[in-house]
Amino acid sequence: INAEYGGRNTSGSLDLLAESPAPLSVEPVDSVSSLGSGSGPVPVHSADMPLDTRKFITFAEKHRIVLNQILRQSTTPLSDGPFQVLVNHTRVLDFDVKRRYFRQELDKIEETNRREDIAIRVKREHVFEESFRELHRRSPEELKSRLYVIFEGEEGQDAGGLLREWYQIIAREIFNPHYALFTTTPGDKVTYVCNSFSHYNPNHLDYFKFVGRVIAKAIYDNKHLDCYFSRSFYKHILGQPVSFRDMEAEDYAFYKSMMFLLDNDLEECGLDNLEFTMEIEEFGVTETRDLKPNGSNIPVTNANKREYVKLLSQMKMTGSIRSQIKAFLDGFYDIIPRHLISIFSDTELELLISGLPTIDIDDLKANTEYHKYQFSSLQIQWFWRALRSFSQAERANFLQFVTGTSKVPLQGFSALEGMNGVQKFQIHRDDRSTDRLPSAHTCFNQLDLPVYETYDKLRKMLLLSINECPEGFGLA
Repeated sequence: INAEYGGRNTSGSLDLLAESPAPLSVEPVDSVSSLGSGSGPVPVHSADMPLDTRKFITFAEKHRIVLNQILRQSTTPLSDGPFQVLVNHTRVLDFDVKRRYFRQELDKIEETNRREDIAIRVKREHVFEESFRELHRRSPEELKSRLYVIFEGEEGQDAGGLLREWYQIIAREIFNPHYALFTTTPGDKVTYVCNSFSHYNPNHLDYFKFVGRVIAKAIYDNKHLDCYFSRSFYKHILGQPVSFRDMEAEDYAFYKSMMFLLDNDLEECGLDNLEFTMEIEEFGVTETRDLKPNGSNIPVTNANKREYVKLLSQMKMTGSIRSQIKAFLDGFYDIIPRHLISIFSDTELELLISGLPTIDIDDLKANTEYHKYQFSSLQIQWFWRALRSFSQAERANFLQFVTGTSKVPLQGFSALEGMNGVQKFQIHRDDRSTDRLPSAHTCFNQLDLPVYETYDKLRKMLLLSINECPEGFGLA
């Protein structure tokens, strides 16, 4: 099996494992991708799209750079101007252009929601619980009002600084083990997923809804939070389906076992007794769920094992935490409509929540290991030259591509974490075809870099990987 990037340049590719064009709807998997209200943008080349629109979108994709430059200079809101058709086809828009349109739409909501400011009175030692009590009883429309914070026992008016501090404290408390709401992913130990054992906290679903509201409110208020989630969690917010490739960062052992299943004959390995079912523990109760209708009566064979892996991965990433995710999404969509947030990709959503990081290229370079390459290798020199030429957003995309998150360690890249602890960034030589894109393994902070013949080709292929194929997990 040799597949790249969900079907690009594949040989024996795992097409069934590529992300499906619509949110999961296979019952009774009960994916949370379809929870909440609204729907995302129309696919770029929908068969139902008028011919003139299809032609325009094709033209826009071909001239994307120029188009985005025009939109940056335009003073007319995207939804009101000559390019308003792109509101439903935002894939051709760069992140900053999307963000500008997003804020324009939020401003429209704000104009129709003029309300009195809401005071949050809390003690510093109980910020999370008291903020929950203050905001839990508020309606969605009230929460779109301006907040101001009063820390009891302290003097001072909130001119914005106390609100920023409140967001910082809340962002830390969300992940406080005392509340058992989130746990780190084993792959990188810095991104978070819902804790399947959160039911030990009797208020956990109300807390998840509160957290959804807080994160959406921070976006609404244009405040950045120091919190980073897994790819699958961002996809749930966006209403996008999770994919098998997301498993590498979340549960590498499971990912490897699934790769073994795909790479080998089931009967020869004694795995010919599997069915389309999975045991799920939810709220302390273990039950067997069908991965598809009548799954308990459908054997897994070499012919359908790709579908089995796809459905099993989706269940594993949603099945035991679907109630938690639904509660979070109910809170999030109280503030920001799903159709509006869904214009972003999962990597862009992380940047929207947490902001663009400052990436020190010299620090990264000083903490890089090379495998079958030397520091003096021409491709390595070209690589660092290309990375320095990238914009701040492109550097953030690159960091997401190779580590799974845009979060920069506080101690610098010498403290970069992998699944086995501290793991420096690595560049491995890929001696296969130079027509392949670079690939990445986020559990090991690893970039597989083909031996490109020219600097221009290396830079082009690297940009294509990080912008068009953000899930860079090599399935070779």
